[in-house]
Amino acid sequence: MVAPTTAPPRRGVLDLTDFLDCAGITPEDGLGTGAFNIWSNTFPAAELPARGSDVVVDGVPFRFPAEHPSGADNVRCARQLVPVPRGRYDWIHVLAAAERRTEDEVLLHFADGSVDAEWLRVSDFWPETPARFGESAAFRCTRLHYPRHVQRNMGPVIWRRRVAVPREEDLVALRLPDNPAVHVFALTLEAA
Repeated sequence: MVAPTTAPPRRGVLDLTDFLDCAGITPEDGLGTGAFNIWSNTFPAAELPARGSDVVVDGVPFRFPAEHPSGADNVRCARQLVPVPRGRYDWIHVLAAAERRTEDEVLLHFADGSVDAEWLRVSDFWPETPARFGESAAFRCTRLHYPRHVQRNMGPVIWRRRVAVPREEDLVALRLPDNPAVHVFALTLEAA
């Protein structure tokens, strides 16, 4: 017997609170509290949406991450399995940044037990880096935080990407890449 498909909302934001494990956003009075990359750079909080707020980027709704009690505000990809509301989707929209240009696979888990690999390609967050994979700049800042100073006129970027869901089956979870250079700030599913 085949389980009936649940019709998901047209676009649904995912709650990533339980997966947040990296502090990549800091206020100017807390420069040493984050570590997005090996140099402990961070994005300036004053130039990004409020924590936990709903934002729209290129017509797609996202929930900007609320600050986790640990101070984390993004997911450093390490093969986390993220459950999704069971349903048929066309796209997974992603707000992400990468410590360098990255290409890695997201595994899509379906209700019938099948798993498909799809590419998640994210350009470098580093200031003045162009989009290498056709993504759009969701948030481009005007300064970059270091642990002990603010570097003005450097514009780190959080990118908006999308990952195709080609199989016409119910999606139940996605497994993020095993790549600590990829940081996910928000995910939104778009129904078929």
